[in-house]
Amino acid sequence: MKKLFLPILLFTVMLANGQEKSGAQQFWDNLRAHCGKAYEGKLAPHVTNDAFSGKTLTMFVRTCDDGTITIPFYVGEDKSRTWVLTLEGERIKLKHDHRHEDGSEDKITQYGGTSTNSGSANLQFFPADVETAELIGYAATNVWWITLDENTFTYNLKRIGTENPAFNVIFDLNTPVEAPGAQWGWE
Repeated sequence: MKKLFLPILLFTVMLANGQEKSGAQQFWDNLRAHCGKAYEGKLAPHVTNDAFSGKTLTMFVRTCDDGTITIPFYVGEDKSRTWVLTLEGERIKLKHDHRHEDGSEDKITQYGGTSTNSGSANLQFFPADVETAELIGYAATNVWWITLDENTFTYNLKRIGTENPAFNVIFDLNTPVEAPGAQWGWE
């Protein structure tokens, strides 16, 4: 009986400290803590992207519920991009919702992927799914990933098998900014 006491005590302590949560759930909870807040970001030093360079880059953790988090990503005055994260069991799905200023969907929208495992509290990977490969053939080898810690949220993209460097936008979570309002096509 004494031999069972220590393992049971350790298991109870782990449960009390939240160790029963998967990496995906921990990541989800960490991200939800930022709901309603907006942050400015910058391109990683190696990234040169004429569409983004020199513009204010803002992410806004706009809506959060038990199953969906929406994060509009503004590039200057362009409010066409929204990252939609969906918690599906022990996996997180990332989709990119692209809209025109009138709210209508862009012809290239709803691409992304689902994590292949639970990930960790600070890192989630999203390889391109079948829908993405069919919609954007050249994106079939895309892998997106998000890192999240107490100081930064980083959105990343790498097209595997190419010599193109990764695309990275780093957001400073220490300095919230004024929320920029709704993205195009969303109330």
